[in-house]
Amino acid sequence: MALVTLNHEWSQLMTKYAADHRNPVNQACHTVGIPLIAASLPVGATVVGLPLAAAMFTVGWTFQFVGHAFERKKPSFVDDRRQLLVGLLWWTRKVGLRLVETQAPAA
Repeated sequence: MALVTLNHEWSQLMTKYAADHRNPVNQACHTVGIPLIAASLPVGATVVGLPLAAAMFTVGWTFQFVGHAFERKKPSFVDDRRQLLVGLLWWTRKVGLRLVETQAPAA
């Protein structure tokens, strides 16, 4: 059973994200960068964790941009900010969360 079911619109966003991230080096960079960025948010919620969060955030984004240099494409979020969340969904699927993507409704 899937923990997350994506509607047609978000399924399309996932398809677009996958098309923009085909290079294996870019995928490896995103596999490291995305969790660093995501984890930096709760870590930074404390004053004590702020320096660590800043480092995690910076290193995570560095991985992202290095990956896109190999891909030779701009990051997907430049055209659609929802792709920031889609990237996190992509990573969760890559580490084993089952996502169900829905098809377009019948006309």
